[in-house]
Amino acid sequence: MQIEFDRDTCIGMFQCVAEWDGFEKDMDAGKADLVDSEETDDNIFVADVPDGEELDAKFAARVCPVDAIAVYDDDGEQIV
Repeated sequence: MQIEFDRDTCIGMFQCVAEWDGFEKDMDAGKADLVDSEETDDNIFVADVPDGEELDAKFAARVCPVDAIAVYDDDGEQIV
C-alpha cells in the first residue's frame, strides 16, 4: 500500500498527524510532513505504508479536510 501527500494543498489542520504517526507537524511551514517520503514532482510526496499501519493511514487520508492525501492499494488503485 502506498500513500501520496500533496503538500501544496495542505492547510495545516494536522488532523492527519492525530490519526497516524506517518505524518508530523512542520510548525515553521504551517503544514504536515509525510515521514520517510520521497518528493515525486510539484510538491507531491509518496511513501510506502508499513505493514500493520494501513488502517491508520486510511484514517489520516479520510480526515484531511482538503483531500491532500490519497491511499493506493498494491495494484495502484486509489482506495481513499
